[in-house]
Amino acid sequence: MKQTAALTAACVFTVCLAQAQDLPKLRGAMLAAGTVNWEISTIKDNGLDTANGFELVVQDYGDNAATRVALEGGEADLVVADWIWVARQRAAGKDYVFIPYSLAVGGLVVKDDSGIGDLQDLKGKKIGIAGGPLDKSWLILRAYAQEKYGMDLMAETEQVFGAPPLIFKSALQGETAGAINFWHFLAKMKAEGMHELVSVSEAAAELGLDPDTPLLGYVLKEDYLAANPQVVEGFYKASRAAKELLMTNDEAWENLRGMMNAANDAEFIALRDGFREGIPSGAPVDEAAADRFLQLMAELGGEKLVGQATSLPEGMFVHFD
Repeated sequence: MKQTAALTAACVFTVCLAQAQDLPKLRGAMLAAGTVNWEISTIKDNGLDTANGFELVVQDYGDNAATRVALEGGEADLVVADWIWVARQRAAGKDYVFIPYSLAVGGLVVKDDSGIGDLQDLKGKKIGIAGGPLDKSWLILRAYAQEKYGMDLMAETEQVFGAPPLIFKSALQGETAGAINFWHFLAKMKAEGMHELVSVSEAAAELGLDPDTPLLGYVLKEDYLAANPQVVEGFYKASRAAKELLMTNDEAWENLRGMMNAANDAEFIALRDGFREGIPSGAPVDEAAADRFLQLMAELGGEKLVGQATSLPEGMFVHFD
């Protein structure tokens, strides 16, 4: 009986393996330490790719620039980037398209005992900023400060630019009065005794922008989409299924603990909840709102940020019902 059961199991495995080998492969180039891997791992671990008619094959890279080179050179079919970058590429003649992945954006945090009540209290103080002078969160917060307080945040504060871990550490040690960082570092900072003075979503709403416009997404070439529409739609469905699982099932997160780099349970919960807050609704992107956002980025960041993309390129956003 045991031998028969073992033989049956082996046959099922062989059939499943053969089926997987017959499926079209979607090659993803992903940042090795990126939070997107939480979703990618959920897709793979739960067989959501093969259940939707394709096999997701992922190659890890050390930085975002390398993933983009892989896409450009045909070594990968799929990467993650923000849509401002995609708009810039389309304006330069590249046929990239964007599938929304995350709403998660940064904000400005201060220590709980800092006594800082609003942006005006940062006058003459240091702000740590991850991502450089063209960081989109920094640009939006500059526009917000000008709109709400008539404050030139760049002129009236001292900026310290650095890598996200450095901004994280210096803020916790009190070397800067406030910090703008990527969302997952902000989640950890909040768990370690800091709070959000103003979020980018709040600032965007104040500026008349749509805070529900997903900033990050999966990027493909338009000719790949045209040649493989079922694979791309299958990936979209797998992505939405993974998001639903991570939104509703706490146990699904236990498998991800090892890659989340959470120092304690408080950080783990903050990261989980931050990811959930960043899950888009799945509704089509409001392109008029996206165009307003792009024009603001062009005004504040100039050609260095948006290239020739001063208005939203047509056909950039991909949506499936």
